[in-house]
Amino acid sequence: ADNFRNDALLKQIREDRNYTYEDEVTIAKDTLPDFEAKLKTFYTEHLHTDEEIRLVLDGSGYFDVRDEADKWIRIEVDKNDLIIIPAGIYHRFTLDMKNYIKAKRYFVGEPIWLPYNRPADDMECRKKYLHDQSRLISECAQ
Repeated sequence: ADNFRNDALLKQIREDRNYTYEDEVTIAKDTLPDFEAKLKTFYTEHLHTDEEIRLVLDGSGYFDVRDEADKWIRIEVDKNDLIIIPAGIYHRFTLDMKNYIKAKRYFVGEPIWLPYNRPADDMECRKKYLHDQSRLISECAQ
């Protein structure tokens, strides 16, 4: 995180995934307007039409994602962690007891930050995600 501008692996990931836009977000009471309402929005189960990628520069929090049995898996993220949430997967985010996280966000093109709250099963990104997961599970079983 301290050297993200010069990190070769991060540069390669950005090139391979065609990320052309980036910004930085700090989620804390003193930096995020309407903090409590925003946290509630982040914690509401939703999906996106594009993948969500975060590099944690400081602080920590939790991403929850649904597994193939529709049960939650909690993923703790701390400084130096990089997480990529696939398009079409139901997820949510919350802070831990520190109530602080700072992260880089990467996008393909201009950022489109629209959460689609569950249920959104008829969306094309959701159908594609389920199809891809079914195929992967089938391949692993062989």
